[in-house]
Order: sequence, then structure tokens, then C-alpha cells
Amino acid sequence: MASSLVFLAWALALLGSSSAAIVEHSFHVHNLTVNRLCRNQVITAVNGSLPGPTLRVHEGDTLVVHVNNNSPYNLTIHWHGIFQLLSAWADGPEYATQCPIPPGQSYTYRFNITRQEGTLWWHAHVQWLRATVYGALVIRPRSAHSYPFPKPHREFPILLGEWWNANVIDVENEALATGGAPNISDAYTINGRPGDLYPCSSNDTFRLKVVHGKTYLLRIINAALNNQLFFKIANHNLTVVAVDASYTNPYVTDVVLVAPGQTTDVLLTADQTPSRYYMAARAYASLAGASFANTTTTGILVYNGTSPTPPTMPILPTFNDTTTAHKFNSNLTALVTSKFWIPIPRVVDERMFVTVGLGLSACNAPGNTTCLGPLGMKLAASMNNASFQFPTKLSMLEAFFRNVDGIYTTNFPDNPPVQFDYTNATNSFNAALINTTKSTKVKKVKFNATVEVVLQNTALLGVENHPIHLHGFNFYVLAQGFGNYNPTIDSNKFNLVDAQERNTIGVPVGGWAVIRFRANNPGVWLMHCHLDLHLPLGLTTAFVVENGPTPSTTLPPPPPDFPKC
Repeated sequence: MASSLVFLAWALALLGSSSAAIVEHSFHVHNLTVNRLCRNQVITAVNGSLPGPTLRVHEGDTLVVHVNNNSPYNLTIHWHGIFQLLSAWADGPEYATQCPIPPGQSYTYRFNITRQEGTLWWHAHVQWLRATVYGALVIRPRSAHSYPFPKPHREFPILLGEWWNANVIDVENEALATGGAPNISDAYTINGRPGDLYPCSSNDTFRLKVVHGKTYLLRIINAALNNQLFFKIANHNLTVVAVDASYTNPYVTDVVLVAPGQTTDVLLTADQTPSRYYMAARAYASLAGASFANTTTTGILVYNGTSPTPPTMPILPTFNDTTTAHKFNSNLTALVTSKFWIPIPRVVDERMFVTVGLGLSACNAPGNTTCLGPLGMKLAASMNNASFQFPTKLSMLEAFFRNVDGIYTTNFPDNPPVQFDYTNATNSFNAALINTTKSTKVKKVKFNATVEVVLQNTALLGVENHPIHLHGFNFYVLAQGFGNYNPTIDSNKFNLVDAQERNTIGVPVGGWAVIRFRANNPGVWLMHCHLDLHLPLGLTTAFVVENGPTPSTTLPPPPPDFPKC
């Protein structure tokens, strides 16, 4: 009987592995001239399209992508949300896990997709190139497996983006050189198209054709650089069934909020009077007084067989509607009956309290001139007042693997150096608090440690919602709220049963969020704000996860074509 059970287990394992495939693609990255907003603009693009190609795989597959960089810029590709189990060399962030791919050269990303289903995405992770170098990564269940919700009639990726009538690298470089804020974007986009509320865009508006009575799965991705976005479809409800490739309990809503980096899967039933309805997205801009693109991108939901009448427009939340934003973010819970759900670990090995926010650093401009940031200084950002500086001689992951000193230090503080009233606006320009300095400090943790992080927003230079993304892991969002985190009171609010599981969390404006994850993957994993204007300012740190005790828990060597610095 025992031998029969062993054979059955072996046969089932073999059957499961036989359903996996090697999915291979080639990315050709080069300049592309496209026409948007009444003008031609040269952009960097993959395979001649904006967005880039949608990659479709099944759980268990191995994805192989040959990236040929024919652009004029250094390049890497990040596979946003992929765990990269023992394949950290493929994670992609420049100087964190690899040196960039120089112009004229190539690199092959190869990794297995394990215990993940749903919607993720890929994007450039060098400067602001991801403004146009991005695409969807759709992970379906293995054959003979199904979604934990009724099978939709069809599926559509909805990629929300951001557009500049300029070279985005120039926009970023100018801001970094002057120390001020970058120029805001000129439009938002749906699947690369601004929509008919913008000039010269009516004929190119995205259209989604539906059949009355059918249900569709929309895979919504916020690929915008610097703005969280509200998304609605006029007169239609949406049922959230997954976020960041983690299944949720069904949540019915008429509005979705997606932060840069986040994905949200929703079911849309075409149950309204057959007609034409706008889908629309506009910014949730939580930083009071800051400039932002106060415009709206649109697509059109077209019922089959209807005449081209003017579409109905949804009423979107106001740009500063924090109440609606928090209601959406705090009402999502995990589907604990899904096959990949792992109960939340109760024993915590590492506890951290990490402040996130803006600050200032010395101008250092030539000729003793002042910078364009507040008080004549340079805009900066930090975690626990450590403003992150990426290395350039060697990637942090290679330094970890080869035991090379001098690339990073492992003294990132578990707590801020000074305790203060973090969210009190009277501290916004407190000279004793807003200055920060550059360093490359990381947090080192043992393999399989359970890490709990309180992410605390500050009011330094202003309060806003920061979308914090963790590479290499999903985390559980135990609780979130406003004001200063109070461990005595707020720890009683922890959801230890079905907390939402994701890789990017919008830390509430003037508030906090508590996340917990198990560090079960050796390597170097960034944790950073996914507003791209904050990444080069230093709103970043990294976790260095030590190797485990066995070969199967030890990071293998890099591939032979690994880029050199």
C-alpha cells in the first residue's frame, strides 16, 4: 500500500511537471517614432509597439526572454511581481541585481513561474525608460486547472500609462541636475492611447467590444510613472478577484484605484442597456499643492451591434478623494481557499519601523549657485533618513554572491534615527529633520526569517500616498491607517486570517501600513517607492537574504551572458 502511494505521488508530480512548458520570446528594443497629441515623438519601445508585447504563460512554465538592446540607452527589464525563486539574476533592477545591458548588446532572462497566477507585468528598470518600455505578463492556471471564479467569456489587458511630449530621459536628467521637481506628463493613456478628450486622439481611442450578458476579465495594470489612478466604467460595477497576481475574495465596486506597479483583476458583466460607455482614468494626487497632470484618459466600451452614439461618461472621484482611495485599499481580503494561499506566519523574527518620505540634500551645484528645490537645496527622499545611492562599479547581487566589500553596507537602521511627530504638518520644513545624506545601506536577514515592517509616512515637505514595492516576495498587508502608528492600539487591528497579499502597497497619505513576509529566497531584493520621481531621489532600500542551509536554498551562479559593469 505504501509503495502504491509513493508511485501515485510520483505519477502526479510527473503529470504536473509535464504540463509545464518553456515559453520563449525575443525583445528588440530600439527607437520608435509615434504620433501622439498632434506631434511626432521618438520613444524607446520593444518590438515596435506601445505598450510592448503581452506575454502569456501558465503557472509552472519557464519564461525565456532574449533582450537585444538596440536603443541608445543602457537597459534592464524587471519582471514585476515574479518571485524569481533562485533566479535573482533575472530580477532586473539596474545595479541591484545586474549591471545594465549596454547599447548594442543583449542578455537572456530565464526564470520559472512558480505558485503564481494572475496579472503581473514587465518594464524597464533604468531611469525613466519604463514610461514606454512595458507590457503585460499574464499567468494562467496550468492545463486542467481553473480560475477560482466563473470562466470569463474573454480576457483583456488594460494598461494605464503616462505620456510626455518630450524625451523622458531628458525630463528626468533635467530635474536631477537642477534639484527640483520634474515636468509633469502631458497625458495619461489606456493601452498606449490617450483617448478622445485629448487633441488629435479621437480616431485612436481604445475600444473594447462586448456582447450583452457576457462576463469579461479585465487585467488592469498601472504602468504610469508618477501617478496613482482612479478607473471607472460608466454605469457598470466591477468585481475585484485578484490583485498583484494574488486571488481575493470578490469585492464589488464601481471604482478601482491602482498605484504605479499594482495590478487589479476585475470581472465586468455587460449587463447594461446596449450602448457605448466610457472607461476613464484620472489621477489620485494626494500631495496638496503639488503640480500634477489633471487630465483624463478614456477608452470606449462598445456593446455589439450598437450605433456610434456619444458614449456615457462616468463620474470619477475628485483628484484628492482620499476617502474613496482608502475605502478601496482597505476592503480587499485574500481568498484563503485558493491553492497557493499560505497562512500568515505568526512568529516574527525581524521587526522594523521604517519612515518613508521626502527631504532635502546639499545642492552641490557648480559655481556656488542654488538648486531649484525648497530652500535652494536639492530634493531628496529617504527611508529612516537614509537616502539610497545605487552603486555603479558592481551590482549588489554580484557583490553578495562573490563576497565583495565596499558596494553596500548592512547597517540600514531598524528604526528612524530620531523619533518625532511623523505626520504633523508643522514639521514639514523642520531644519532638524528634513536634511538627509546619501548611502547604500541595506538590511541583512537570515534565510526563511519572518520580517514585519511598519511603513510610516512622514509630513516632511508634505504628506502623500507612497506606493511601496518589494521585489522578490509577496507580503501580507496586516493593517493600515492614518496618523502615527501606535503599536499598543494599532496592532490589535491586524488581520491575521485573510489579509490581502500583494507586492505593492499604497501607504496611506499621512498614515501607515504594516506588512509581513517570509524571506525564503536568497539574494538582494529592493524595497522602494514606485513613483519614479522618488526612486532616483533615494526612497529605496534593499533586503539581503542570506543563503539557506542546502543547495536548493542557495543562490546559484549567474548565467554566462550576465552583463558586466
